[in-house]
Amino acid sequence: MTRIALPSGEYTLREPVTWARPAGPATSRIVYAAAHVVADPLGDNVPGSPAAVDWDATLRFRRHLWSHGLRIADAMDTAQRNMGLDWAATRELVQRSATEAKAFGDAATLVSCGAGTDHAPHARTLDEVTAAYTEQIETVRNAGAGVIVMASRQLAALARGPEDYHRVYGELLSQVDRPVILHWLGEMFDPSLAGYWGSRDVAGATASFLALIRDHAPKVDGVKVSLLDAEHEIGLRAALPEGVRLYTGDDFNYPSLIRSGSHALLGIFDAIAPAAAAALEALDAGDLARYDEILEPTVPLSRKIFEAPTYNYKTGIVLLAWLNGHQDAFAMVNGAQAARSLPHLVEVFRLADRAGLLTDPELAVSRMRALLAVNGL
Repeated sequence: MTRIALPSGEYTLREPVTWARPAGPATSRIVYAAAHVVADPLGDNVPGSPAAVDWDATLRFRRHLWSHGLRIADAMDTAQRNMGLDWAATRELVQRSATEAKAFGDAATLVSCGAGTDHAPHARTLDEVTAAYTEQIETVRNAGAGVIVMASRQLAALARGPEDYHRVYGELLSQVDRPVILHWLGEMFDPSLAGYWGSRDVAGATASFLALIRDHAPKVDGVKVSLLDAEHEIGLRAALPEGVRLYTGDDFNYPSLIRSGSHALLGIFDAIAPAAAAALEALDAGDLARYDEILEPTVPLSRKIFEAPTYNYKTGIVLLAWLNGHQDAFAMVNGAQAARSLPHLVEVFRLADRAGLLTDPELAVSRMRALLAVNGL
């Protein structure tokens, strides 16, 4: 038995779980893990500085996710877009990730990347926002990856109603050569996106969103919805045109939503990939009891990682990558490793163990003890 002295007292870890790698991707659902970037621990990753990335570790982690049969959603909010990953690093991430995917298999299937407007923070007109989006979409397409059209802070600041969103997105969708994923990111993930799609009322925003999708359904592969509202997601899923997928981004309610028919694009799958892959294999086999048994213990972990302020969830994601040996340091771009308290991180450690997600307990305990020591414990 492996033990560690935590602030709450002596804690005994469970026996490690060996998660078998699946024979291939899930067949009943399309599933993306939104992936984090690994910071260079010797880089100048203080708040406001250009991102210094450990590219070898970042790409190694993507191979880890692919090996568990998951697709990757890259250059998204999990990779700290709008929270430290600047455009120069984002552009390099897109190119490197797509190149790595080509070596692993089919890039267009294995990785889709976020395209936004964050490199144009001073955009002052809708045309400038559209041009910024177009540049990033071209960057992703030229790399060979799929396109995820991210929500834009600049558009949210400029738009005066649904018609402005329809104008910008309509022009973008008219240009793409294959279907894209549209991302509705709730304000709990980014307060700057309040009122997206032209209304602060969720019902009004949903009506605007659906009207856009119905007008351009052949160009929309699916929609990724991150509102943490299961009832709303189920209703939206039922209202989508035939052939347009709903990719759940609900890191609180994902087991039931996937079980009932949603596909997935989730930040928590970065942290729970081995368990998620095993659960999806059980779902494919129709073994719903096993599916529930695997994912149920991951929900308290995910709810802890994504607790308010939700946008700081990346810190818990990176903590687990470090504890599991996927990177050498608990370091993040923009200094974001300091965004959560020590008690929060300790609870993430404990809940990860309860879910069977500390693959090497001795390594995890050694690293957790180091973190505690740095904090005077």
